[in-house]
Amino acid sequence: MTMQSKILNMERKYAIYLPPGYETSQRSYPVLYLLHGAGDDQTGWVQFGEVQHIADKAILEGKSTSMIIVMPDANTGKRGYFNDINNEWRYEDFFFEELMPEVEKKYRIKSEKKYRAIAGLSMGGGGTFFYAMHRPDLFSSACPLSAALRNSTFEEFNQGLQTNKTQVKNTDNLQGYYDRHSALRQIELNEVEAMKSVKWYFDCGDDDFLYEGNSLVHIAMKKRDIPHEFRIRDGAHNWTYWRTSLPEVLSFVSDTFRQK
Repeated sequence: MTMQSKILNMERKYAIYLPPGYETSQRSYPVLYLLHGAGDDQTGWVQFGEVQHIADKAILEGKSTSMIIVMPDANTGKRGYFNDINNEWRYEDFFFEELMPEVEKKYRIKSEKKYRAIAGLSMGGGGTFFYAMHRPDLFSSACPLSAALRNSTFEEFNQGLQTNKTQVKNTDNLQGYYDRHSALRQIELNEVEAMKSVKWYFDCGDDDFLYEGNSLVHIAMKKRDIPHEFRIRDGAHNWTYWRTSLPEVLSFVSDTFRQK
């Protein structure tokens, strides 16, 4: 599907999964926003993740409740799920201010926190973590898979900007931008009750190069007594792993949707 974005000043694509029976029913459904990794686009979960087959099967077997799954494209123009440091490319604003309202109006989606979840892999796992941290009022559950949660220091962040020759127009904003995009700083700075209002599910392979960042986040959340599921399974950073993650994600978010 395509939609027009005023914020990004371009047409944006997204893929949509509609559950069995959607066309013939009148009911509204909960929604899962499912984010792709670097190098993929809105077709990643469809083509490589086999989302249709896996979701159909999970719903049929009763392991997942019927839900709508929205897969946005974060690969066109600039890659990634965040606003850039100069606030000239505002993908995160587009996601919350344009994409979500558009799809939740177009499809029969229950637009309440209780019925809204987010998940994603790698770069999309990072997007999942930070979106739920930035807007805990919007998501009942968040499932970062093999998440890109590299916890660089402020000095390393600064050095990276210089290495990439990034022109920063307002250097007063550097610390704030770093804090907003550092996983450990988010856990440190955010209100515990807000973080607790999201059901968290982390999953990362034991041979994954992002294992350390995920483990540090797990430890930091434990220290602040934020309940979360943390899974380390046999596997690496690949689709073989994520295809086995998806049924667990569907089951986890379904449990949250079903809560009284």
